Amino acid sequence: MDTTIEIEDKTLTGRFIKWRDEHLSTRQFTLILSFFVGFFAAIAAYSLHWIIKQIQMLLTEGFTISSINWLYLVFPVVGIYLTSLFIRHVVKDNISHGITRVLYAISTKRARLKGHNCWSSVIASAITIGFGGSVGAEAPIVLTGSAIGSNLGQLFKLDNRTMILLVGCGASAAIAGIYKAPIAGLVFTLEVLMVDLTMASLLPILIACVTATCFTYIFVGTESMFTFHLDGEWMIERVPASVLFGIFCGMISLYFMRTMTACENMFGKMKKRPYQRLIVGGIILSSLIFLFPSLYGEGLSSVNTLLNGNTEADWGQILNNSLFYGHDNLLVVYVGLVLFTKVFATSATNGSGGCGGTFAPSLFIGGFGGFFFARLWNMYNIGIYIPEKNFTLLGMAGVMTAVMHAPLTGIFLIAEITGGYQLLLPLMIVCISSYLTINIFEPHSIYSMRLAREGKLITHHTDKSILTLMSMESIIDKNYIAVNPEMPLGKLVYAISRSHTSFIPVLDHAGRLIGEIDVTKIRHIMFRTELYQKFSVAQIMIPTPTVLGRNDPMEEVMNKFDKTDATYLPVVDANNELQGFISRTRMYAMYRKMVADFSTE
Repeated sequence: MDTTIEIEDKTLTGRFIKWRDEHLSTRQFTLILSFFVGFFAAIAAYSLHWIIKQIQMLLTEGFTISSINWLYLVFPVVGIYLTSLFIRHVVKDNISHGITRVLYAISTKRARLKGHNCWSSVIASAITIGFGGSVGAEAPIVLTGSAIGSNLGQLFKLDNRTMILLVGCGASAAIAGIYKAPIAGLVFTLEVLMVDLTMASLLPILIACVTATCFTYIFVGTESMFTFHLDGEWMIERVPASVLFGIFCGMISLYFMRTMTACENMFGKMKKRPYQRLIVGGIILSSLIFLFPSLYGEGLSSVNTLLNGNTEADWGQILNNSLFYGHDNLLVVYVGLVLFTKVFATSATNGSGGCGGTFAPSLFIGGFGGFFFARLWNMYNIGIYIPEKNFTLLGMAGVMTAVMHAPLTGIFLIAEITGGYQLLLPLMIVCISSYLTINIFEPHSIYSMRLAREGKLITHHTDKSILTLMSMESIIDKNYIAVNPEMPLGKLVYAISRSHTSFIPVLDHAGRLIGEIDVTKIRHIMFRTELYQKFSVAQIMIPTPTVLGRNDPMEEVMNKFDKTDATYLPVVDANNELQGFISRTRMYAMYRKMVADFSTE
């Protein structure tokens, strides 16, 4: 008789979940949650930018534009130190690489993000950027929005597929809220987070994007982050220049990604020496900001200057507060040096303990790269005249496309945030050229390359996505009967009678796997009682065709089963001690179930 007693959850959340199950479908409830995800993401985005603005106004209010400011050598180091203290003593968790952490959560933790991610990145990145850290606020907000979606899903005990969708809603709402660009928010989630687009996922993401955009308009008004006015109509004669510029953007992005990776590896070697990291990174960052104040914070005001200027005097405003002030003839040199050093400033900020993303730096580098390319093109009369401000805009889309491997995001984000729809065709040309160029050298985006190397990246390839989502722990069978090599056949037959599988592992006295007994191959002797004392396990055991490691990715597990055609494969640790075994039948049954669940709209 079944004596299991189901205990009713009488908490407020428990009662609400019971009411929801009775009155709402999961799809209906997801649509409601997507609205709240968009609302909270908009609040987080507004709060972060408001805090950054207040800190920067407080610190730089007395700066004069005509002279250098020695405090640029101090503020960034102080900001990074305060951020590291906050992370080490308050958060007590790693919150860097926001978008990569979202991808990692989707790939390995069933879209479960910790509760502190709903606020910790906002505070940490506000301190870092407000004090001059040369990083972006977008990645922390994407992590925050995704964490809001994840924690709402966990609170109401939703399934893994819905959790992934809510994480996508949070990420798209964050981008839509920051830039007032709902379409860009949608395609960002599809391209970068690689959430599959179905009718079940489209509507919640759109609701989150539109909600975040509308509330951002309420909070900050209708002004765009960037202001842009088209300089002349685009002409078909500029196609060659646009293609060449797209290739140029791809090469800049390759430099950015490779240099960023190298710098991260350098700072990673100092992981256990935080003060050494702070000193090295602080010196690099402060020195660069002192020489090139455009690197202070996100630096998007400098990009706006390039977008709105028409003469060298207008563009020369980016030389303010620097050693280059008053030397407008050195404008191209300054822009080129800033373009070259931005990646080091960004790497030093994150590497020394700061918190921020690479989203805004890619826009910054793209804008400066576009101006640099167009200015040199026009100065040396390489071809037909190309407007500097137009190519500044195109560069933002081109570099972002290559760095994130997201051409649609680059096209629609830049078109939406600037109203530059008249440049839609050249935007497409530049983004496609840039994307094809970077693909030759880097198959993954800057966010996903780390996970791809570890085999933990979910993609739009359904088979690979399912294998990534599958957990070895969920299919490993630890209920096995083991024998030792000295055991006689008679005792082996008794062990076989108690086993529920045809796989009998043979272990030495230390518990290490040395072979196996395949019951199907010893039937000719196992029922002959006269042989029970004449044969031992050592005489009839066979080598295992292969073994599985505890941390083997499921794609490799599948490949090993296919190559060996085995029914069972043992799982061992680093010392070859048996941890359990995996049944081919059970693994494929779970695979089929997950494919069915994954494909259900």
